[in-house]
This record gives sequence, C-alpha cells and structure tokens, in this order.
Amino acid sequence: MAHELTINGETAFFPIIGHPIGQVKSPEALSRIMAERGFNGMVVPIHILPDALPGWLSQVASVQNCPGFIATVPFKTGCLAFCTRLTRRAEAAGAVNIVIRSGDDWLGDATDGLGYMDGIAAEGFDVAGKRALLVGTGGAGSAIAREILVRGAAELALHDIDSNRRDALIDRLNAEFPGKVRSGSTDPRGFDLVANATPLGMREDDPLPVQVDLLTADQFVSDVVTRPAVPPLIAAARATGCATMSGSGMFAAQAVLLAELLMGVRPVED
Repeated sequence: MAHELTINGETAFFPIIGHPIGQVKSPEALSRIMAERGFNGMVVPIHILPDALPGWLSQVASVQNCPGFIATVPFKTGCLAFCTRLTRRAEAAGAVNIVIRSGDDWLGDATDGLGYMDGIAAEGFDVAGKRALLVGTGGAGSAIAREILVRGAAELALHDIDSNRRDALIDRLNAEFPGKVRSGSTDPRGFDLVANATPLGMREDDPLPVQVDLLTADQFVSDVVTRPAVPPLIAAARATGCATMSGSGMFAAQAVLLAELLMGVRPVED
C-alpha cells in the first residue's frame, strides 16, 4: 500500500550537501522510498559554499533528528575528517558520500562504486577478467575504481588531469590489488569498459572525457552524469554501437541502497 509523505515533529532529517546542488535527484527519490516503506523521514538539499563546509559540519552533530547525511560534489573528500570511523571502501577511496550517526560516532562510507557497478551489471556487462579505463579519480571515481577491482577486473587504467591525485589512488589500489592498476589516458582503445567518473558532460561546452572517435562497438561505455539524461559521451558511444549506462543507471541502483542505509534497515558493511 502506498504511503503519503509525513512531515511532523518526529521526522528524521537527512541533508544532502553539495555545490552546486540543483542537479541532484536524491531528495525526491530517497524521500519517496522512505514514504513507501512507512518511514518518517525526508532528504533535503542543502547548498553550501566550499569555505562554509567546516562550519556546517560543526553544527550538524547537534541536530538530534539528523541520523545521517549525504555528501556530493565537491564535499566527498572534505567530509572525511568529520567521520570518527570509516569503512574500508571509504579509506581506499579517500572520500565519503554517506555519513551515518552511530551513537557518538559518525561512520563514513563510499557507496558510489557499488551503485555504479550495480548499474553496469543491470545492463548485462560483467567486468570480471576484463580491462577497464576509468577517467576521473575524485571521490566518486576513487570508489568506482576500487569496486571495479573488487569485481575482478584484470586491469584498470586511470586518467585524471590531476596527476598527483591519480598517482596517489594508483598507489593505494596497487597496495590492495598488486599490479592491477596503472595510469591511462583519454585513448579508449584496447579496453572492454570505458568509464567516466568526471562531471564532464553536464555543461554544453564541456570537452568529452575520452576520444570518442576511437571507440568501437564491442566496448561498454558508462557515465556518472545524470543531467542531461543522455550525456554527450553516452550519445557518441551509442552512435558507435556501444552498449552503455548513463548516470541514471547508477542513480537508480544506488537510491535504494542509500535510503536503506539512512533508515538503518541495512547495516553498513565493508
């Protein structure tokens, strides 16, 4: 039976913080899942400027009806220091996208990799034993990179305009998955999976994250961008004949996971 959204003095308040914030779909989707489960809670977008993050974090712990919050760009790394405990996923990613209150502790997790790879799996692609190229090694990209390896990729090449950030992630991942990770480029040739974990494609004048003229129809191409619904990378890949997953696939796969973690009906697991 469908439940209507309830808002009263006992409503649990779950912020999602970002800059910008207008592109996020989580508030409506996660609040709807909570309502459908009969849970009295709501997810609310909070737009804060990067310089204001420390002040906001210093206040959120005092909000007693806030059992957790979600962090999006560019706050996934900045929220690390706030957490008193981290999952192995978050430690490896060097970022968090969800923070859960646990008694006096705040537990940080990085679920972007789970959502991204679950979305790809839903489209019929299995990365086990395959070669993957991932562009973008920020908070989401770092989580996605580790999950690609957890799911058995034979090789992972990473590309980022920030070479220091890329190399730091390569070192962290090779410590856990020896010899599996190396630096890559925008050249997608030779890879079974070509994955974008950057915001490139959100704006009309953005460059493409990879050289799409070098794509071939036997490759699987995926993207984190949710708006536009068909990002330029995905449009180009489909024109080539590639199987694809746009950001909406990642979002759909991750929405239920995030909602259940916030509601406390699913435990945080490494």
